[in-house]
Amino acid sequence: MSNQKKRNFQIEAFKHRVVMDPKYADKTWKILEHAIHEIYNHNASGLSFEELYRNAYNMVLHKFGEKLYSGLVSTMTGHLKDIAQSVEAAQGGSFLEELNRKWNDHNKALQMIRDILMYMDRTYIPSTQKTPVHELGLNLWKENVIYSSQIRTRLLNTLLELLHSERTGEVIDRGILRNITKMLMDLGPSVYGQEFENHFLQVSAEFYRVESQKFIECCDCGDYLKKAERRLNEETERVSHYLDSRTEKKITNVVEKEMIENHMLRLIHMENSGLVHMLCDDKYEDLSRMYNLFRRVTDGLSKIREVMTSHMRESGKQLVTDPERLKDPVEYVQRLLDEKDKYDKIINLAFNNDKSFQNALNSSFEYFINLNPRSPEFISLFVDDKLRKGLKGVSEDDVEVTLDKVMMLFRYLQEKDVFEKYYKQHLAKRLLSGKTVSDDAERSLIVKLKTECGYQFTSKLEGMFTDMKTSQDTMQGFSACHPELNDGPTLTVQVLTTGSWPTQSSVTCNLPAEMSTLCEKFRSFYLGTRTGRRLSWQTNMGTADLKATFGKGQKHELNVSTYQMCVLMLFNNADRLSYKEIEQATEIPASDLKRCLQSLALVKGRNVLRKEPMSKDIGEDDAFFVNEKFSSKLYKVKIGTVVAQKESEPEKQETRQRVEEDRKPQIEAAIVRIMKSRKQLDHNNLIAEVTKQLQSRFLANPTEVKKRIESLIERDFLERDDSDRRLYRYLA
Repeated sequence: MSNQKKRNFQIEAFKHRVVMDPKYADKTWKILEHAIHEIYNHNASGLSFEELYRNAYNMVLHKFGEKLYSGLVSTMTGHLKDIAQSVEAAQGGSFLEELNRKWNDHNKALQMIRDILMYMDRTYIPSTQKTPVHELGLNLWKENVIYSSQIRTRLLNTLLELLHSERTGEVIDRGILRNITKMLMDLGPSVYGQEFENHFLQVSAEFYRVESQKFIECCDCGDYLKKAERRLNEETERVSHYLDSRTEKKITNVVEKEMIENHMLRLIHMENSGLVHMLCDDKYEDLSRMYNLFRRVTDGLSKIREVMTSHMRESGKQLVTDPERLKDPVEYVQRLLDEKDKYDKIINLAFNNDKSFQNALNSSFEYFINLNPRSPEFISLFVDDKLRKGLKGVSEDDVEVTLDKVMMLFRYLQEKDVFEKYYKQHLAKRLLSGKTVSDDAERSLIVKLKTECGYQFTSKLEGMFTDMKTSQDTMQGFSACHPELNDGPTLTVQVLTTGSWPTQSSVTCNLPAEMSTLCEKFRSFYLGTRTGRRLSWQTNMGTADLKATFGKGQKHELNVSTYQMCVLMLFNNADRLSYKEIEQATEIPASDLKRCLQSLALVKGRNVLRKEPMSKDIGEDDAFFVNEKFSSKLYKVKIGTVVAQKESEPEKQETRQRVEEDRKPQIEAAIVRIMKSRKQLDHNNLIAEVTKQLQSRFLANPTEVKKRIESLIERDFLERDDSDRRLYRYLA
């Protein structure tokens, strides 16, 4: 720093005071006012915008901003009043065109004026909190033109008339409409709403109220929905062409309310064309249209779902309770599958795979399938039919599809253990008679059942397949031990584990001497290689191949049941036998013997025996003899093949009783499991928990659960609380 003294600078005022021309503001405003007139009169080409901007700048700088602003308002208002008169004078169709032209002129003028007064816009207006120039121009247009008493109502009516004309099929100038509605939007959302949109929505509601009433009186449901859909599409398109995008939701709500919501129930229940009619006739297009329209309104889909559920339950109930349809179990199940396929297709194609409709379908099927207590048996019979012969020549993929459909019905069953009982019986017959069409298909279904219900459900079924494999190995060993048997009658034995196979009352019949000898040799062989085993012959489940010679030397190989073999072998030593002689010689139970003789003597084309007197039923006084005239084109003839059939009433009662007995230990096991983890539980909660645990196999009866609880209390697994008798405690 230098040591020079610091100097203090001072700024002095002008010695001569600058005097402003008193008429400066008026003169400058006159220049600017003239320029505004010229701009509105389309003579702006001769103006110097730089000079005008400087004049406006100086006025604001010299504190004449108020004069400039108020002068602008006054001048612009005068021009807009002239414009309003010009628009009012326009006649007919030229009214909107004149309004649009003047609006465009005003916008251009406003742009130029804003450029000239830019300095005022940036400094004076924010500091005084006045309206900016562009917004001011819009407000003045609104007040002097749009709100003019001669224009306001006329503009609204003209717009609404044009819209009505277009709705009734006339072609209108959409361009002019787009420009006018855009003008209203530019003036502010409230202007568009108050001057047009609110009235437009009211008029539209009335229009569609009248139209929907007219349509619903003369159209069926499908046609009405087409018209409603077309109207909705038209309104959406109308908005996209010349209305504010925010109007779309409002106008579609109006159409939806007037054309759909107000007529929902009438459309759904319309006679010969409503929802039920569409479902019955698979009207996918109409159903899809109804779904898409009804989903737009409150409770629309729930109304469709309610009626559809009610219809499905009613038609399903008829299907499962109609005595005629119950005569053929296979046809019964096929109808159920067809019904399921039908509604799956409807939900997929028409209802957009809606989960709520899928749930309604599932609950409906579960409801009516379980109305028929024989559904588990019939589903098992259907599987039996398919796995015997129904899937021959069908591709693996199609087999899987069929099995998946069966599993779908199986899931609806509440008594899955009843199905298991019948399925086990039918599987046993298929395996023992060698009638199964595919081991892979059999195993595939067992895997599906295992996945659905767990290992316990299928362990015995898998054991049946193990026995069949073991039996093959056993027979190979037997043949190796007795090579001398190859010349005479041959014996094939399947050794079945008692616990795995359905329990059969062991009824032994008198086998022919040749077969008895073979059976004894097998018994000795089997028990000689295994200790602690016991064999009991199930002759009612076996089959045999017999070589027979008829009149004129006709030879055939007959495939028959063991019972039929016992009967036919008697005729080697006798020409004629009475029913009582056959019964005494074979000791076959009466009901089985009558069925056996019916298949041998009364089935056309298979009648290797004849009976006297000829009648459809077997009587105790009948006599039988060989049909010497029997002939067949085939050398091998199957007689009385075992076919799955519905159980008789006593058999049904017996099966039901076995099922009830099997349920007891399962209920007890569930109670013990629950009480072991909970230690103590009240009666109602225990019943609920047991029912929940067992529902994958069957629907537990509360009365039976209560009996099992009492039994467990007697056996000291549980005890009652001393103070609250409905509270149970687990005893470790």
